[in-house]
Amino acid sequence: MPILTEITEAPAMSGAFSSPTRGTPRLALRLVPYKSLTPEGFVWFIGVTATLISLPLLSILGTSVFWALLPFLIAAVWGIWAALQRSWRDMDLYEDVMIWDDLIRIVRHDPRKSPRDWEANPYWVRAILHTKGGPVPNYLTLKGGAREVELGAFLTPLERVELKEILERSLGSATPVT
Repeated sequence: MPILTEITEAPAMSGAFSSPTRGTPRLALRLVPYKSLTPEGFVWFIGVTATLISLPLLSILGTSVFWALLPFLIAAVWGIWAALQRSWRDMDLYEDVMIWDDLIRIVRHDPRKSPRDWEANPYWVRAILHTKGGPVPNYLTLKGGAREVELGAFLTPLERVELKEILERSLGSATPVT
């Protein structure tokens, strides 16, 4: 799945972007973190790990030592499985960026938290790339009014630069709406 994907329709559950009066947004992006481990890769990794850990046990198969070591083998494989599952669930976050002529809306969806959103008039919003001093390299924020929000902190530095260029093109064509 690409990191920057265009949203073609509103999410079915949230209703956050379904506005019959606004129409189709000028820009609709969904920002998602990169996941290097696919579901198939997860199965392969656990299978290979369990096989490699149990290989030394073949020499003691059928002895009491085998039965003494078996619970530790099972605990090790379960621990790796649980840690990878938790890491995977923690990466189930994404940000939706929608820009209309008179509104920019960002909704951040974190696992185990309620969605956080931010809205502003796109004419007054600036995309700011902090090359130094941010929590991550090329830290991207949007400032509109008195509030400044981070955007795509989970993306790579080059992806944040690309995102800033996309946002500036879309924000630059905004007209003041009263």
